[in-house]
Amino acid sequence: MTAILARLLGRLPIGWLQLLHNKTRLAAAVAGIAFANILVFVQLGVMFALNTTILLPYTLFDADIIISAADANTLTDGSNVPRQRSFEAMSVPGVASALPLFVGNVDWTRDDGNVTNLQVLALDPSQGAYVIPEIRNKIANLLLIDTALIDRMTRGADTDRLALISPDNPLTFETRGRTLTVPGTISIGGGFSSDGYMVTSDQTFLRLFSSRIAGAPNHILLKTEPGFNVDAVIEELRLLLPDDKVKVRTLAEAAKADQIYQTTERPTGLIFGFGVVMGVIVGLVIVYQLLSTDVADHLKEYATFKAMGYGQSFFMGIIFEEALILAIFGFVPGLIISSILYQLLNSATGLPVMMDMARPIAVFLGTIASCSISGAIATRRLASADPADLF
Repeated sequence: MTAILARLLGRLPIGWLQLLHNKTRLAAAVAGIAFANILVFVQLGVMFALNTTILLPYTLFDADIIISAADANTLTDGSNVPRQRSFEAMSVPGVASALPLFVGNVDWTRDDGNVTNLQVLALDPSQGAYVIPEIRNKIANLLLIDTALIDRMTRGADTDRLALISPDNPLTFETRGRTLTVPGTISIGGGFSSDGYMVTSDQTFLRLFSSRIAGAPNHILLKTEPGFNVDAVIEELRLLLPDDKVKVRTLAEAAKADQIYQTTERPTGLIFGFGVVMGVIVGLVIVYQLLSTDVADHLKEYATFKAMGYGQSFFMGIIFEEALILAIFGFVPGLIISSILYQLLNSATGLPVMMDMARPIAVFLGTIASCSISGAIATRRLASADPADLF
């Protein structure tokens, strides 16, 4: 290692030799940086899972525009929208059709006694053009009252049993005082707000939620006619509909706004973001403590170099050498352990906690930057030190 670094640096690798001189301190520093990397990796992984699961229900729909209540920040919160808004929207040139969307949550008590929370998405099953092909091919089954399509990736459910569901081998279960028949499944996956999803007809939904009425859906989906600019249609809708009562956006804009709101204003997103910041701070403190101690221990040697005419850039080079070595040595075990933790989290929670290609690169560059910043701070004492005062 010494020979390789000497060839790369074109000089004796003083930083590496100083780190190697105290192996216990080096091991402790590497462990600390690895821990900081693990903390950042896990928080970023869960944040990515949160961002991904927020968008999942939106991917089920094939719509251009969504009308929501003015106070609706997500797909599930906010006031209901009067159904008359769909008729008003239909008067705008370029709007081809409108579809009310109902959203709710039910608890499914499984055979093993455990309770699974399902987010219910309900619509008119005769409007198959508003859903993705996977649901469109099965939505005719929902024409019968008290039928539903259930998420076969529901967290905690018997996936083997769900995989066998078909019209000839349906699943039945009770919820909210009604018995539902499940003749088919969809594939979405659980998130932070529910364990899975269920798609029903609007009529079945109104029977499950007796306090809800057909004239007050949660949202209204719109499809535009071919050749019309969606943004132009939205502007016309915003002029027509009262902006203090409803907001009109593309489906993609609504999904993005939902994602931003849940990651920046909801406690869950803020906690994970704070965890990332804490990981960075931990790494900075650990590396700074090590490098500042190293500078203090070798202050007389550095003073000798300074008296011989070596400038601050020489000392910065040594400290940055140490910082880079620490960053690499701490990143590798941090990445390996984090990958294992990702698999365990994915298996235990069903959340899409996965390692992509960009995240290790970003964390590695961040680790180098953090170590470099710590190194730069640690050398401040050398910059102003007088060699004569150091002996």
